[in-house]
Amino acid sequence: MKVDFSNPNKLAINNALIVVIFLAVLFSVFALFVDENPQWWFMLILLPAMFLLTYYLFRYTLEKFIYEKIRIIYKTIRNKKSVRGSEQPEIKGKTIENVYEEVVDWGNKKSMEIEELKEMAKYRREFLGNVSHELKTPIFNIQGYVLTLLDGGLDDPSINKEYLMRTEKSINRMIAIVEDLETISSLESSELKLNLKKTDILALTREVVEFLEIKARKRSNNITFGDNYDKPVYVMADKERIRQVLINLIDNSIKYGNQENGKTQISFFDMDENILVEVTDNGNGIDQADLKRIFERFYRTDKGRSREQGGSGLGLAIVKHIIEAHEQAINVRSTSGVGTTFAFTLRKA
Repeated sequence: MKVDFSNPNKLAINNALIVVIFLAVLFSVFALFVDENPQWWFMLILLPAMFLLTYYLFRYTLEKFIYEKIRIIYKTIRNKKSVRGSEQPEIKGKTIENVYEEVVDWGNKKSMEIEELKEMAKYRREFLGNVSHELKTPIFNIQGYVLTLLDGGLDDPSINKEYLMRTEKSINRMIAIVEDLETISSLESSELKLNLKKTDILALTREVVEFLEIKARKRSNNITFGDNYDKPVYVMADKERIRQVLINLIDNSIKYGNQENGKTQISFFDMDENILVEVTDNGNGIDQADLKRIFERFYRTDKGRSREQGGSGLGLAIVKHIIEAHEQAINVRSTSGVGTTFAFTLRKA
Protein backbone atom coordinates (compact mmCIF):
# COMPACT_ATOMS: atom_id res chain seq x y z
CA MET A 1 0.00 0.00 0.00
CA LYS A 2 1.26 3.45 -0.95
CA VAL A 3 1.31 5.71 2.08
CA ASP A 4 0.07 9.27 1.53
CA PHE A 5 2.28 11.76 3.43
CA SER A 6 0.54 14.87 2.11
CA ASN A 7 -1.22 15.84 5.37
CA PRO A 8 -1.69 14.48 8.93
CA ASN A 9 -5.26 13.27 8.35
CA LYS A 10 -4.37 11.10 5.36
CA LEU A 11 -1.20 9.91 7.02
CA ALA A 12 -3.14 8.86 10.15
CA ILE A 13 -5.76 7.02 8.05
CA ASN A 14 -3.07 5.16 6.09
CA ASN A 15 -1.24 4.12 9.23
CA ALA A 16 -4.47 3.02 10.91
CA LEU A 17 -5.37 0.91 7.86
CA ILE A 18 -1.95 -0.70 7.89
CA VAL A 19 -2.35 -1.63 11.58
CA VAL A 20 -5.89 -2.98 11.04
CA ILE A 21 -4.88 -5.03 8.01
CA PHE A 22 -1.93 -6.43 9.94
CA LEU A 23 -4.23 -7.41 12.84
CA ALA A 24 -6.78 -8.93 10.45
CA VAL A 25 -4.11 -11.06 8.79
CA LEU A 26 -2.69 -12.06 12.17
CA PHE A 27 -6.15 -13.01 13.50
CA SER A 28 -6.93 -14.98 10.34
CA VAL A 29 -3.70 -16.96 10.59
CA PHE A 30 -4.37 -17.63 14.27
CA ALA A 31 -7.95 -18.74 13.50
CA LEU A 32 -6.89 -21.12 10.72
CA PHE A 33 -3.96 -22.80 12.42
CA VAL A 34 -4.53 -22.47 16.17
CA ASP A 35 -8.13 -21.81 17.15
CA GLU A 36 -10.54 -24.42 15.87
CA ASN A 37 -13.55 -22.27 16.72
CA PRO A 38 -12.57 -18.63 16.03
CA GLN A 39 -14.73 -15.81 17.31
CA TRP A 40 -15.23 -13.86 14.09
CA TRP A 41 -17.71 -11.49 15.73
CA PHE A 42 -14.94 -10.42 18.08
CA MET A 43 -12.74 -9.48 15.12
CA LEU A 44 -15.59 -7.47 13.58
CA ILE A 45 -15.78 -5.40 16.76
CA LEU A 46 -12.05 -5.26 17.43
CA LEU A 47 -10.87 -4.14 14.02
CA PRO A 48 -13.07 -0.98 13.74
CA ALA A 49 -12.19 -0.11 17.32
CA MET A 50 -8.49 -0.57 16.62
CA PHE A 51 -8.84 1.52 13.46
CA LEU A 52 -10.40 4.42 15.35
CA LEU A 53 -7.97 4.17 18.24
CA THR A 54 -4.93 3.98 15.95
CA TYR A 55 -6.25 6.77 13.74
CA TYR A 56 -6.76 9.24 16.61
CA LEU A 57 -3.48 8.25 18.25
CA PHE A 58 -1.52 8.85 15.04
CA ARG A 59 -3.46 12.04 14.30
CA TYR A 60 -2.85 13.45 17.79
CA THR A 61 0.85 12.55 17.67
CA LEU A 62 1.34 14.13 14.22
CA GLU A 63 -0.62 17.27 15.05
CA LYS A 64 0.94 17.79 18.48
CA PHE A 65 4.56 16.90 17.99
CA ILE A 66 5.28 17.26 14.25
CA TYR A 67 2.83 19.51 12.41
CA GLU A 68 2.68 21.96 15.32
CA LYS A 69 6.42 22.57 14.91
CA ILE A 70 6.08 22.81 11.13
CA ARG A 71 3.18 25.24 11.56
CA ILE A 72 5.32 27.57 13.67
CA ILE A 73 8.13 27.54 11.10
CA TYR A 74 5.67 28.01 8.26
CA LYS A 75 3.90 30.91 9.96
CA THR A 76 7.24 32.60 10.64
CA ILE A 77 8.26 32.31 6.99
CA ARG A 78 4.89 33.50 5.72
CA ASN A 79 4.95 36.47 8.10
CA LYS A 80 8.43 37.38 6.85
CA LYS A 81 7.20 37.12 3.27
CA SER A 82 4.14 39.25 3.98
CA VAL A 83 4.76 42.87 3.05
CA ARG A 84 2.17 44.39 5.32
CA GLY A 85 2.20 41.65 7.95
CA SER A 86 -1.61 41.49 7.80
CA GLU A 87 -1.84 37.94 6.45
CA GLN A 88 -2.92 35.13 8.73
CA PRO A 89 -0.91 32.21 7.37
CA GLU A 90 -2.32 28.77 8.14
CA ILE A 91 -0.89 25.37 7.41
CA LYS A 92 -4.39 23.92 7.24
CA GLY A 93 -4.99 22.53 3.76
CA LYS A 94 -1.30 22.73 2.94
CA THR A 95 0.60 19.57 2.15
CA ILE A 96 4.13 18.83 3.27
CA GLU A 97 5.19 19.23 -0.36
CA ASN A 98 3.57 22.69 -0.51
CA VAL A 99 5.28 23.79 2.68
CA TYR A 100 8.61 22.39 1.49
CA GLU A 101 8.34 24.22 -1.83
CA GLU A 102 7.53 27.50 -0.10
CA VAL A 103 10.40 27.08 2.34
CA VAL A 104 12.84 26.34 -0.50
CA ASP A 105 11.50 29.30 -2.50
CA TRP A 106 11.80 31.57 0.54
CA GLY A 107 15.35 30.34 1.19
CA ASN A 108 16.39 30.98 -2.42
CA LYS A 109 14.96 34.51 -2.34
CA LYS A 110 16.72 35.26 0.93
CA SER A 111 20.01 33.99 -0.53
CA MET A 112 19.57 36.33 -3.50
CA GLU A 113 18.77 39.24 -1.18
CA ILE A 114 21.90 38.51 0.85
CA GLU A 115 24.02 38.50 -2.32
CA GLU A 116 22.46 41.78 -3.40
CA LEU A 117 23.16 43.30 0.01
CA LYS A 118 26.78 42.15 -0.25
CA GLU A 119 27.07 43.78 -3.69
CA MET A 120 25.52 46.99 -2.37
CA ALA A 121 27.88 47.02 0.61
CA LYS A 122 30.83 46.54 -1.75
CA TYR A 123 29.51 49.30 -3.99
CA ARG A 124 29.11 51.67 -1.01
CA ARG A 125 32.68 50.99 0.10
CA GLU A 126 33.99 51.70 -3.39
CA PHE A 127 31.84 54.82 -3.63
CA LEU A 128 33.05 56.24 -0.31
CA GLY A 129 36.63 55.48 -1.28
CA ASN A 130 36.15 57.22 -4.64
CA VAL A 131 34.53 60.30 -3.05
CA SER A 132 37.38 60.53 -0.58
CA HIS A 133 39.97 60.21 -3.34
CA GLU A 134 38.28 62.73 -5.65
CA LEU A 135 37.98 65.35 -2.89
CA LYS A 136 41.41 64.67 -1.42
CA THR A 137 43.27 65.76 -4.57
CA PRO A 138 41.89 69.33 -4.80
CA ILE A 139 42.00 69.74 -1.01
CA PHE A 140 45.71 68.84 -0.90
CA ASN A 141 46.34 71.13 -3.87
CA ILE A 142 44.61 74.03 -2.13
CA GLN A 143 46.52 73.33 1.07
CA GLY A 144 49.83 73.33 -0.79
CA TYR A 145 49.11 76.58 -2.62
CA VAL A 146 47.88 78.38 0.52
CA LEU A 147 50.88 77.23 2.60
CA THR A 148 53.26 78.41 -0.13
CA LEU A 149 51.59 81.81 -0.20
CA LEU A 150 51.68 82.10 3.60
CA ASP A 151 55.36 81.17 3.67
CA GLY A 152 56.24 84.25 1.63
CA GLY A 153 54.88 83.47 -1.77
CA LEU A 154 52.18 86.10 -1.33
CA ASP A 155 54.84 88.81 -1.62
CA ASP A 156 56.39 87.26 -4.75
CA PRO A 157 54.67 88.73 -7.83
CA SER A 158 55.96 85.87 -10.00
CA ILE A 159 53.92 83.19 -8.20
CA ASN A 160 51.19 84.77 -6.05
CA LYS A 161 48.66 85.33 -8.83
CA GLU A 162 49.42 81.99 -10.47
CA TYR A 163 48.95 80.10 -7.18
CA LEU A 164 45.71 81.93 -6.44
CA MET A 165 44.42 80.95 -9.90
CA ARG A 166 45.40 77.33 -9.27
CA THR A 167 43.62 77.49 -5.91
CA GLU A 168 40.49 78.79 -7.62
CA LYS A 169 40.69 75.95 -10.15
CA SER A 170 40.86 73.34 -7.36
CA ILE A 171 37.96 75.02 -5.52
CA ASN A 172 35.86 74.95 -8.69
CA ARG A 173 36.65 71.25 -9.05
CA MET A 174 35.41 70.62 -5.50
CA ILE A 175 32.27 72.63 -6.15
CA ALA A 176 31.60 70.61 -9.32
CA ILE A 177 31.96 67.33 -7.40
CA VAL A 178 29.62 68.47 -4.61
CA GLU A 179 27.02 69.80 -7.08
CA ASP A 180 27.10 66.55 -9.07
CA LEU A 181 26.76 64.53 -5.85
CA GLU A 182 23.69 66.62 -4.94
CA THR A 183 22.24 65.98 -8.40
CA ILE A 184 22.84 62.23 -8.11
CA SER A 185 21.27 62.20 -4.65
CA SER A 186 18.19 64.08 -5.88
CA LEU A 187 17.77 61.77 -8.87
CA GLU A 188 18.14 58.60 -6.80
CA SER A 189 15.75 59.76 -4.08
CA SER A 190 13.18 60.90 -6.66
CA GLU A 191 13.18 64.39 -5.15
CA LEU A 192 13.96 65.91 -8.54
CA LYS A 193 10.74 66.49 -10.49
CA LEU A 194 11.03 66.60 -14.25
CA ASN A 195 9.43 69.49 -16.11
CA LEU A 196 8.32 67.60 -19.22
CA LYS A 197 7.48 69.82 -22.17
CA LYS A 198 7.42 69.62 -25.94
CA THR A 199 11.07 70.31 -26.83
CA ASP A 200 12.90 70.62 -30.14
CA ILE A 201 15.85 68.32 -29.45
CA LEU A 202 17.55 69.40 -32.69
CA ALA A 203 17.53 73.08 -31.73
CA LEU A 204 18.67 72.23 -28.20
CA THR A 205 21.57 70.16 -29.57
CA ARG A 206 22.66 73.05 -31.79
CA GLU A 207 22.70 75.35 -28.74
CA VAL A 208 24.94 72.88 -26.90
CA VAL A 209 27.26 72.56 -29.92
CA GLU A 210 27.61 76.35 -30.06
CA PHE A 211 28.33 76.39 -26.31
CA LEU A 212 31.13 73.81 -26.74
CA GLU A 213 32.44 75.11 -30.07
CA ILE A 214 35.44 76.98 -28.61
CA LYS A 215 36.49 73.96 -26.55
CA ALA A 216 36.14 71.71 -29.61
CA ARG A 217 38.24 74.06 -31.72
CA LYS A 218 41.01 74.13 -29.09
CA ARG A 219 41.15 70.33 -29.20
CA SER A 220 40.98 70.18 -33.00
CA ASN A 221 37.62 68.44 -32.84
CA ASN A 222 35.09 68.87 -35.63
CA ILE A 223 31.43 68.51 -34.57
CA THR A 224 29.01 67.53 -37.33
CA PHE A 225 25.46 66.23 -37.71
CA GLY A 226 24.70 62.87 -39.29
CA ASP A 227 22.31 64.40 -41.82
CA ASN A 228 21.06 67.73 -43.07
CA TYR A 229 18.26 68.05 -40.56
CA ASP A 230 16.01 70.89 -41.70
CA LYS A 231 12.87 70.21 -39.64
CA PRO A 232 12.36 70.38 -35.87
CA VAL A 233 12.57 67.08 -33.95
CA TYR A 234 10.08 67.29 -31.10
CA VAL A 235 10.28 65.18 -27.97
CA MET A 236 8.67 65.22 -24.51
CA ALA A 237 11.52 66.07 -22.16
CA ASP A 238 12.85 68.24 -19.39
CA LYS A 239 14.80 70.70 -21.53
CA GLU A 240 17.40 71.69 -18.95
CA ARG A 241 18.08 68.09 -17.88
CA ILE A 242 18.46 66.94 -21.49
CA ARG A 243 20.77 69.91 -22.08
CA GLN A 244 22.87 68.50 -19.22
CA VAL A 245 22.86 65.07 -20.92
CA LEU A 246 23.96 66.51 -24.28
CA ILE A 247 26.70 68.65 -22.68
CA ASN A 248 28.11 65.62 -20.88
CA LEU A 249 28.06 63.33 -23.92
CA ILE A 250 29.37 65.87 -26.46
CA ASP A 251 32.00 67.14 -24.00
CA ASN A 252 33.18 63.54 -23.49
CA SER A 253 33.44 62.99 -27.24
CA ILE A 254 35.58 66.14 -27.50
CA LYS A 255 37.83 65.04 -24.63
CA TYR A 256 38.33 61.46 -25.76
CA GLY A 257 38.10 61.77 -29.53
CA ASN A 258 41.16 61.55 -31.75
CA GLN A 259 43.60 64.18 -30.43
CA GLU A 260 44.94 65.16 -33.88
CA ASN A 261 41.83 64.97 -36.02
CA GLY A 262 38.92 64.58 -33.64
CA LYS A 263 35.41 64.06 -34.94
CA THR A 264 32.08 64.16 -33.16
CA GLN A 265 28.94 63.17 -35.05
CA ILE A 266 25.42 63.69 -33.71
CA SER A 267 22.55 61.79 -35.32
CA PHE A 268 18.78 61.51 -34.85
CA PHE A 269 16.66 58.52 -35.83
CA ASP A 270 12.88 58.10 -35.91
CA MET A 271 11.98 54.97 -33.89
CA ASP A 272 8.15 55.11 -34.25
CA GLU A 273 7.21 56.19 -30.71
CA ASN A 274 10.70 57.43 -29.74
CA ILE A 275 13.55 59.50 -31.12
CA LEU A 276 16.99 57.89 -30.91
CA VAL A 277 19.90 60.30 -30.35
CA GLU A 278 23.48 59.13 -31.01
CA VAL A 279 26.74 60.88 -30.15
CA THR A 280 29.76 59.25 -31.82
CA ASP A 281 33.48 60.00 -31.50
CA ASN A 282 36.55 58.63 -33.29
CA GLY A 283 38.70 58.08 -30.20
CA ASN A 284 40.56 55.02 -28.94
CA GLY A 285 37.36 53.32 -27.82
CA ILE A 286 36.49 51.64 -24.53
CA ASP A 287 37.53 48.12 -23.54
CA GLN A 288 34.67 45.62 -23.41
CA ALA A 289 35.47 44.91 -19.74
CA ASP A 290 34.83 48.59 -18.92
CA LEU A 291 31.63 49.02 -20.91
CA LYS A 292 29.36 47.40 -18.31
CA ARG A 293 30.69 49.75 -15.60
CA ILE A 294 30.93 52.95 -17.62
CA PHE A 295 27.82 54.49 -15.98
CA GLU A 296 28.98 53.85 -12.40
CA ARG A 297 29.75 56.84 -10.20
CA PHE A 298 33.45 57.83 -10.33
CA TYR A 299 34.31 54.89 -12.59
CA ARG A 300 37.11 55.84 -14.97
CA THR A 301 38.44 53.68 -17.80
CA ASP A 302 41.75 55.58 -17.82
CA LYS A 303 42.11 57.02 -14.34
CA GLY A 304 45.22 59.12 -14.86
CA ARG A 305 44.18 60.63 -18.17
CA SER A 306 40.57 61.14 -17.03
CA ARG A 307 41.58 63.28 -14.07
CA GLU A 308 43.88 65.34 -16.28
CA GLN A 309 40.86 66.08 -18.50
CA GLY A 310 38.92 67.46 -15.52
CA GLY A 311 35.37 66.69 -14.54
CA SER A 312 33.91 65.13 -11.44
CA GLY A 313 33.72 61.53 -12.64
CA LEU A 314 29.95 61.63 -12.13
CA GLY A 315 28.86 62.86 -15.56
CA LEU A 316 27.80 59.55 -17.11
CA ALA A 317 26.11 58.40 -13.90
CA ILE A 318 24.03 61.60 -13.96
CA VAL A 319 23.26 61.10 -17.66
CA LYS A 320 21.97 57.59 -17.00
CA HIS A 321 19.78 58.75 -14.10
CA ILE A 322 18.28 61.60 -16.14
CA ILE A 323 17.43 59.34 -19.09
CA GLU A 324 15.94 56.68 -16.80
CA ALA A 325 13.92 59.40 -15.04
CA HIS A 326 12.38 60.03 -18.48
CA GLU A 327 11.54 56.28 -18.51
CA GLN A 328 13.89 55.79 -21.44
CA ALA A 329 17.18 53.92 -21.98
CA ILE A 330 20.79 54.76 -22.74
CA ASN A 331 23.47 52.40 -24.00
CA VAL A 332 27.01 52.49 -25.29
CA ARG A 333 28.89 50.57 -27.94
CA SER A 334 32.57 50.88 -28.66
CA THR A 335 35.27 49.43 -30.90
CA SER A 336 38.93 49.69 -29.95
CA GLY A 337 40.78 52.07 -32.24
CA VAL A 338 37.57 53.13 -34.02
CA GLY A 339 35.51 55.08 -31.51
CA THR A 340 32.55 55.09 -29.16
CA THR A 341 28.83 55.78 -29.60
CA PHE A 342 26.44 56.76 -26.83
CA ALA A 343 22.77 56.36 -27.77
CA PHE A 344 19.65 57.31 -25.83
CA THR A 345 15.95 57.55 -26.59
CA LEU A 346 13.28 60.14 -25.83
CA ARG A 347 9.54 59.88 -26.35
CA LYS A 348 8.14 61.78 -29.30
CA ALA A 349 6.03 64.80 -28.50
